[in-house]
Amino acid sequence: MRLLDPPLRAFAQFDDWAFLSAVLLSVGWTALAFIGVGAWTGYTAHAALAEHGWLAWLGPVAGVAVALLLAFVLFLPVATAIAALFTERVAAAVERRFYPGLGAADSAPLAQQVWDGIALGARVLLWQCAALVLALLLPGVGLVLGWAVSAWGVGRGLFVTVAMRRMDRVAAGALYRANRWAVLAQGALITAASLVPVLNLLAPILGTAAMVHVLHDKVLHREMRATRR
Repeated sequence: MRLLDPPLRAFAQFDDWAFLSAVLLSVGWTALAFIGVGAWTGYTAHAALAEHGWLAWLGPVAGVAVALLLAFVLFLPVATAIAALFTERVAAAVERRFYPGLGAADSAPLAQQVWDGIALGARVLLWQCAALVLALLLPGVGLVLGWAVSAWGVGRGLFVTVAMRRMDRVAAGALYRANRWAVLAQGALITAASLVPVLNLLAPILGTAAMVHVLHDKVLHREMRATRR
């Protein structure tokens, strides 16, 4: 499978309502989350400076600045956590179109999906913070290293989440380790897309769809090698 095949297949599925509805819900919840963050920071900054006379005019400015900083740091973790809630719907839609011979997956209970989404978002936040520290401490080189850290974390997280629909956590981790470079390449594309306005809203859920293709491509190759033996 070529590098761009998984994301291109994900984009090609926008004519599938089951897939598109998951995209729209994910984008909608992500947008609402950051509208809430912006409103909260703006109100807090205004309230904090309102009683300081001439400094009151800084309230809206400070609110916007803090909101933008939070959006930069939190966007990918929050969007990834929300997208993880739609993993089952997205993966099922991809499999129906591209892998119709597969049996039904064992979907996790809703409570576990919510917890896994929160856990994935928290891990991505840690990786984002590590990436930010690297970028600040090592200008230029640190930016590249930070991007690589985020690419590794996001790629691994989404791949293992998708794989666990078809296998247990141990097997999913082993499959990741056997195909880490293919997963890292897709993680790099997802992380790069998260830096592009508008496309960043779509990146985590399109990344989930892309990882479904990576998963089945690697599983198929493994099964073919086992059959030949």
